[in-house]
Amino acid sequence: MSKVLVPLANGFEEIEAINIIDVLRRAKIEVLVASLNENSAVKGAHGVTVLSDMQIKDVDVDNLDMIVLPGGWGGTLALCDDETVQNILKIMDKKGKNIGAICAAPLALERAGVLKHNYTCYPTIEEQIRKDGFDETKMVVQDGNIMTSRGPATAICFALQIVKKLKGESVYKDVKGGLLADFCE
Repeated sequence: MSKVLVPLANGFEEIEAINIIDVLRRAKIEVLVASLNENSAVKGAHGVTVLSDMQIKDVDVDNLDMIVLPGGWGGTLALCDDETVQNILKIMDKKGKNIGAICAAPLALERAGVLKHNYTCYPTIEEQIRKDGFDETKMVVQDGNIMTSRGPATAICFALQIVKKLKGESVYKDVKGGLLADFCE
């Protein structure tokens, strides 16, 4: 069974995090939701609190197939500053493992030095990353082992692309059909 880590920091974007967790679990992908500290209750940018499964310090990187970072400005800044998250990103990239980020979170990939040339993100965040390689036209951009997406409205399509990458076309089509997500590429 594929295993994906979704680290949550206070100020995360709820639509993105919940869509990613939900869609991946529908595809029978094990999702580990990790808080950055000992507080298992993590409060999102719009007041929704999510209970984590574990603390980021207890994650075994060798058992992960992918890490996916939800956006939200406060959450993204915390992911940028968290030494454990940054180290996990570097280790996973060095091993060629899959890494995903949506909305503002590609900034955390850039800080870790793992963001590849082609990417997308929430409009204006590219100004803090770099304009070269930024694609504002696609919902999801894949470059090597890095997958990025634009924001809340693209979260389902982003999660479906993760399903396709980890579980294949057949599972992708089944989950996509069940969600009535015909608008996803």
